[in-house]
Amino acid sequence: MSYSDKENINILCAVMLGHGITRAVVCPGARNAPIVHNLNECPQVACYPVTDERSAGFFALGMIEQLGEPVAVCVTSGTALLDLAPAVAEARHRHLPLVIISADRHMAHIGQQMGQTIEQSGALSRFTLMDVNLVEPHDDLTRWHCNRMVNEALIAARRGGPVHINVPYDEPLFNFTVPSLPQERIIQSVDIPADTNALQEVLKPLQQASRPMLVIGQLPQSIVTQEIVKRLAPHVAIVVEALGADGGGVPFDEVLPLVEQNADFEPDMVLYMGGTLVSKRIKAYLRCLEVVPMMEVNEDGEMYDTFGHMTQIIHCKPQAALQAVIQLFANEKDSLFAQRWNDALDKAKQHFDNLRPGFSQMLAVKLALQSARELEEPFVLHFANSQPVRLANLFARQHVCCNRGVNGIEGTTSAAAGCAAVTDGRVLCVTGDLSFFYDQNALWNSNLHGNLRILLLNNGGGGIFSQLPGLENSPARDKMVAAGHTTRAEGCCSQHGVEYRAAYGSEDLYSGITWLIQDDGDRPRLLEVITDMERDRQVWQQASELLSVK
Repeated sequence: MSYSDKENINILCAVMLGHGITRAVVCPGARNAPIVHNLNECPQVACYPVTDERSAGFFALGMIEQLGEPVAVCVTSGTALLDLAPAVAEARHRHLPLVIISADRHMAHIGQQMGQTIEQSGALSRFTLMDVNLVEPHDDLTRWHCNRMVNEALIAARRGGPVHINVPYDEPLFNFTVPSLPQERIIQSVDIPADTNALQEVLKPLQQASRPMLVIGQLPQSIVTQEIVKRLAPHVAIVVEALGADGGGVPFDEVLPLVEQNADFEPDMVLYMGGTLVSKRIKAYLRCLEVVPMMEVNEDGEMYDTFGHMTQIIHCKPQAALQAVIQLFANEKDSLFAQRWNDALDKAKQHFDNLRPGFSQMLAVKLALQSARELEEPFVLHFANSQPVRLANLFARQHVCCNRGVNGIEGTTSAAAGCAAVTDGRVLCVTGDLSFFYDQNALWNSNLHGNLRILLLNNGGGGIFSQLPGLENSPARDKMVAAGHTTRAEGCCSQHGVEYRAAYGSEDLYSGITWLIQDDGDRPRLLEVITDMERDRQVWQQASELLSVK
């Protein structure tokens, strides 16, 4: 038994076997011969040769209809793929899991008058649930990408519909020298009905782990309540940002450098739910834990392999998963692992609560959030991306809204204004200078009232760029990358009837925060805090250096 030396073909076949695809309709051709050879070599796969691709597609549909399982159809390059179109359209409208596999030339040859070449990738996308293009891997990143795309496509097929996997590779085609298929990661997808017992059974590996960790990304307010965190904290290490929980997040981004080389803090099972995470550090940390199984709760059933080695997608609501986890741990003893993380995170939270930074963006955000917490009626918090949302993770003790879907700088003030238009409560928008001036037309709006308050952090450019190691060596950093400027917001505010104050030092800041947060008014208010970019960087660095969790 020997297999092709094309790594993308071997990954494809190994993952297909892992997903239980054991029947393939194969059509003749030279370009797809390595794929057909591999399928024929797999003892678990039954191959059915059919010459006419138009007929082959419907032949496969007849098998799917009878078996209720995905079936693959493999064709060579060129118009052979297009001949499957009628069967693919039929599969789409009847929700049948047809897996189309097409061989292709290297993309460099497309459109260069080479034989049997057309634009195959996406050629059937009008009728497929998913299209992936498996370029030949050359390093660990591209191998992971190849594995992930095959898993993703086959999970999509099982949801009911056709998927297209295009496999380009270069000559020579017929080296069959690999003795066995690789051991590939198989990502399972589980659809959970409204059945608590079934959900508990799927989540049981978390209960059985000795070092379980729950990672929570961005979620709507009220899903992860303080009560839920309180009940789970004795049993599970909880890593959550201010975008994911009612009670705000924990400053784990600052704790990680102190514990990431300590095996006592390494989880042996991770459950992930919610949207994106702000922290690059936690994502890098979890990616390095290659042997740790990871499950993801996802309400839409999509696959997001954020940490690079997800093993199971659980299709259910996060609320249901959280309640199932609470029930699983109801009679369990407290976990030393969870306590270790709790202690470290509590010390970090106390550190930043007690911190007294000098005049800076950090001080401005800390004072604003502290002042807002003193009110009986809490503010709705909207934070801009980049530096502001990272400051929120240090000091926010309630849920934070942020345009984190794609992390853009646009629209922060507009989103906060929209929120303020439909609530009687106050809304605090904390934004950086580039985000604010990019979105300054948010103030050109007749729907604004006195419940909108804006804290503008202006240090003359994209301050986060001053914290990227190595970028200081580029003469283009300040003016071109960080977009250095001397713009102020006073004129814009005057033009649109927004009450304005500026703070150039600590005294201005303290009185300005009281004016912004505590005082009443009929018009929107904006406090512009003018700081120095380098000073902001130093304050942040010193605050982190003083932190110790020992």
